[in-house]
Amino acid sequence: MTQPIIELKHVDKHYGDLHVLKDVNLAVDKGEVVVVIGPSGSGKSTLCRTINRLETIDSGEILIDGEPLPEEGKELAAMRAELGMVFQSFNLFAHMSILDNVTLGPIDVLGVPKAEAEKRAMDLLGRVGVAEQAHKVPAQLSGGQQQRVAIARSLAMHPKAMLFDEPTSALDPEMINEVLDVMVDLASQGMTMIVVTHEMNFARRVANRVVFMADGAIVEEGTPDEFFDHPKSARARDFLDSIKGH
Repeated sequence: MTQPIIELKHVDKHYGDLHVLKDVNLAVDKGEVVVVIGPSGSGKSTLCRTINRLETIDSGEILIDGEPLPEEGKELAAMRAELGMVFQSFNLFAHMSILDNVTLGPIDVLGVPKAEAEKRAMDLLGRVGVAEQAHKVPAQLSGGQQQRVAIARSLAMHPKAMLFDEPTSALDPEMINEVLDVMVDLASQGMTMIVVTHEMNFARRVANRVVFMADGAIVEEGTPDEFFDHPKSARARDFLDSIKGH
């Protein structure tokens, strides 16, 4: 058996009386693309955020490469550097150029020399199609461009895996595909990815496995064809019926 890159075992989480994650078990192997879908409030984003400890858990355990998630401090920072995270909001530093946004982590956290960090940053910005924007500040870019910069910034840290929490939900429709195209490209190059998204075409096209959540629990999982064409649970069938009109 190969060691999963990311593993959640019996993870539970409450916000007060609200039970947001219920006995969640999930293992993601190297190079696998797992797409997490489900209705609003099903716990998808919370799940994503517990994996790099932006949210703490009440019980259970989360392992990265077989090692338990560190509680805090330097170990946690080092582990977070190994997991790229891309959110709905782009979280770029507004006062810094695009290039500086992408080189900050490698220089400050990884100790990469500035010239080397800038060369790699330009390669990555080219890869996501925004190299010509390198000396602008985020406000001068469209939402789709900013999100592509956020992906480049995560890649600059040489992550073992990437977590995407609804990366296109804040974007205008015409910008969604330019971000999804970058993610498709990443997947095709073997990046391990967990993607929380409402983009069902992306899930069908790119996922190795679809995980369907409802009410804080994983209800079912399977290949895209299994899930979309032959959902096993009533919850999944209802969910798929509800989105067919969109």
